[in-house]
Order: sequence, then structure tokens, then C-alpha cells
Amino acid sequence: MVQEVVRLPLAVGEELAIRKNRLGEGGKRFCVVTGTHGDELEGQYVVWRLNRLLTEHPEWLCGTVDLYPALNPLGISTITRGIPLCDLDMNRTFPGSETGSMSEYIAAKLTEDLKGAAACVDIHASNIFLREIPQVRVNVNTASRLVPMAKRLNMDFIWVHAAATVLESTLAYNLNALDTPTLVVEMGVGMRLTRSYGDQLLNGLLSLMQSLGMWKGPVDPITDPLLGDDGNVSFLNASGPGIFVPCVGHAARVEKGQEVGIVADPLTGEIRETLKSPVSGLLFTLREYPVVYEGSLLARILELQA
Repeated sequence: MVQEVVRLPLAVGEELAIRKNRLGEGGKRFCVVTGTHGDELEGQYVVWRLNRLLTEHPEWLCGTVDLYPALNPLGISTITRGIPLCDLDMNRTFPGSETGSMSEYIAAKLTEDLKGAAACVDIHASNIFLREIPQVRVNVNTASRLVPMAKRLNMDFIWVHAAATVLESTLAYNLNALDTPTLVVEMGVGMRLTRSYGDQLLNGLLSLMQSLGMWKGPVDPITDPLLGDDGNVSFLNASGPGIFVPCVGHAARVEKGQEVGIVADPLTGEIRETLKSPVSGLLFTLREYPVVYEGSLLARILELQA
């Protein structure tokens, strides 16, 4: 059943409406949210697939599933990352306030609607600049509770972040503070769909639901993810402007000292910089958009023990 979470008037007689689809009833509640950033579309495919599966096989569902495909419908409609009316990153407004601005009011209503679920999965893609392998990102302060759940999601990598790097204004942070276990998934690239990643996560959602006693249907075997933290993740950044040309593929295993790519100067034909891996490990982030400037992120590598 499609339900309205929040509706607000806009200019010229238009309205903003955020909706969810509720499937099943009673028992535990499982929430899947996506579309917080209007240029991140990987989650749209996942929610569509899960929606169809639950609709076709209600007999396999034990409990209630709430699907929120578009937390930022204006951003999706206008292909902008933030809320276009105010150019604001929606994931920097939680927990919000019912007496605050429009974005704060929306955040408060969403927080109220989501809290209390047995589990929530917040699906993000990368932006248009970077491509990410399927991964779950977890705050170290909630790792003891969330990592066992994250292992059910069939992702390639679980990245446990230090508390100092976690923004307290995100949806996931605030739901976890409200005792609603919330996992953040990051995968793919902005403005695109990667079907293989979406299918992989769909099976992970079913696996997590199965572990919660909410799914009686089939679940394929899941991936045993790599586990890392900030201490074994290395960053490669450009030291100056140019065009980044990678020489390894995304998700490749690289050796220490191996060439990852170059920053080239199309005007002079020079190679401005040659980037080499500082460690042996998994290249889990790779620059997708080639134009770079000083400090631009080119790659992230998870160090792996020999």
C-alpha cells in the first residue's frame, strides 16, 4: 500500500510529496530507503526489484517492509544532488525539526516515520566522479551491533569509520542514536545503474530479512565480505590538474609500487604525475570522471595482508 509520509506546498500551486510503499503487516518492520541524493540512482533499481518480489510472493514475507524509493524527489527530478530549492544536502539536515525550515521539517517527519524499525538499510551510490565496489559503511561506535548485520548484506567490503569522521547530521547516525539499527550501503557511480551490484544487494536484503525471521523464501549464498577500518585504507590524490588515465580496472588487486594511473596534460602532451599504489590490496574506489585538480581523489585501496 502506497502511503504518504510528508506533503508540503511549493510555488506555483505545486506540492512536494514523499511516499513509501508498505508491504505485509504486523510483526517486525524492515525499512529500505534511497534517493537522499538526487544524483544517486543505484538504489532505485534495488527498491524496484524488492518491490516486485514482495508483491509476487507475499507468502514468503513475515512482517512489514517499508520501501522509500525517493527521499529527495525534487533532486531526482532535476538531476541534482541536493534539494534544488535551497541547494542543500539533505543528508546534512537530520534529525530535523518540525518547527524549522522546509528541509528540517521533512527530515523530522522522515526520522519519526523510520524510527523503531528492526533494521533499516540506507542505499547510496557514489557521485559522478567516483566508482565504488558494493560496501557497507559503519561507525566504529556502532560496529559491535551493526557489523554482524552488515555481513548479511552480501557486500564485498565493510568499512568501519572512526567516530571523528562520521557526520552527526546524517540519517543513519540519527536513526542509530534512536536505537534503530541502520546500515549505509555505498556502491556504483552517480547517475547510473549497475544491475549486477543491485542484484547482489537484493540477495543481501533477503539474507538480512531471513536473519530477522522476516523472510521464508529462497536466498542465494552470500559473499563473505572483507573488513577494514581507516587504518588500512590508503588514498591516492592528484597533486595538480590534468586528465586522470587509469591503467588498472576497478576492484583490481594491486601490488605495492604498482602503477595505478597517470595525470596527463593534453595541452603539452606531458605526463604530470604517475600514481603508484602505496600498499598491496584491493582498489575499491576508482576515479570515474577524468578531469582532476590538486587534491582530487583518484583511488582508495584497502590494504590486504599477504
